[in-house]
Amino acid sequence: MRAASEQSLRFLVEKWLAPAPSAAVHVTEFSRTRLGGRRYVRVETSVETGSRGLFFFRHDDGCWCVFPPTADRSSFSARPRAA
Repeated sequence: MRAASEQSLRFLVEKWLAPAPSAAVHVTEFSRTRLGGRRYVRVETSVETGSRGLFFFRHDDGCWCVFPPTADRSSFSARPRAA
């Protein structure tokens, strides 16, 4: 299990975008996914060569990741239909 500090959005922004101490970091988009209604944010920072941003997804265990959660496979299982 990861330490609580490694689950925070702030930790991941610093890890993946590595903003300079004086660089501005902005949340440019936030919402919920269409399937599953899970939260996501897009964070952007400016660097000398331009801006860069990443999407971060909130998982069921409360941690943020750069990849979306796996779909609930039980809702996609084949079930016989009534005739």
